[in-house]
Amino acid sequence: MKKSIVVLFFLACLFIILSCSDKENSREEIPNQIKADSLSETVETKKAVTASDIQIEKQLLYDQYTLDDTYPYKDTVRSFQWDKVKERLAYLENIQQEPTEWALLQNYKNLNGEAPLVKTYKRNEYKRIADTLGVERYQSIPLFLPEDSLIGVRYARDGSLVKILDNDSLSKFVEIETTDIGGNWLVPRKYIKRLADSVTFNKAIVVDRNNENITVLEKVGSKWLIRSMNPVTTGLHKPPHQQETPLGMFVIQERKYKMFFLVDGTTETGGFAPYACRFTNGGYLHGIPVNAPRTTFIEYSPSLGTTPRSHMCVRNATSHAKFIYDWVTVGGTIVFVIE
Repeated sequence: MKKSIVVLFFLACLFIILSCSDKENSREEIPNQIKADSLSETVETKKAVTASDIQIEKQLLYDQYTLDDTYPYKDTVRSFQWDKVKERLAYLENIQQEPTEWALLQNYKNLNGEAPLVKTYKRNEYKRIADTLGVERYQSIPLFLPEDSLIGVRYARDGSLVKILDNDSLSKFVEIETTDIGGNWLVPRKYIKRLADSVTFNKAIVVDRNNENITVLEKVGSKWLIRSMNPVTTGLHKPPHQQETPLGMFVIQERKYKMFFLVDGTTETGGFAPYACRFTNGGYLHGIPVNAPRTTFIEYSPSLGTTPRSHMCVRNATSHAKFIYDWVTVGGTIVFVIE
């Protein structure tokens, strides 16, 4: 009898030991599995978005003067370059995958001070100083190498989106990473405008200089929805007064119900452009210009969608300019200018 009790006691102890061991193994495996799942999700989140991943769908909010994907122009055919649009949108999604402190480079009309001369510069066709890549000193921002804050290397355009990398409040410079030209740079603090921490770039406007058209897109869920597809007139390269619309990536910086302009080469007001949204230097998205002494708006011009005619700006039908004016988020809408 005593022997039986001893055997039963031994078996009970063995059962308890094995049960505890199983629980320990279970406690060890669960966290490891959670970590593995978490790591998998992190890798999934940071996977680079490609142009083929971008889903575009037409859901127009503005439907006047709408162009087809391809359309005739004189003796040729023009189109919306959806492959390039998708590339730009994929890039926009990729740069937002990680938390970032965003800022704008600003120097409209040299209000933040004339940029100092860069190391190598030239006179361009407009008789103004520009860097070797053609970006003018006027209204621009000097970029310095991180190891040399004495002499700038090149100029960046007003309205450029940048990432803040190092914002030492005791320094006159802010270290940034540019999104359009690439690289890390030092920029004098006075040219930096920080954006809200909550900013999300889910609105984009793509201006095509080659086809003279514009598309307005908004990301909703996993798709980019086309809100409008219209003809435009971009800037004409005609020194000394008219300039082409610069290629690149910019941010809408301000809106003006009426943007007044001067007669070329004078200080005389020549008229105004309605519903103007500025994205770089003196470059605006706006409606049909109204030449003084006229004061009433003009809705449409047969020159839209033909050849460049503007002074750096992007001219739209006035009702389309109003749609953009009401739709954009200042400091949160991207403008891509492509060729």
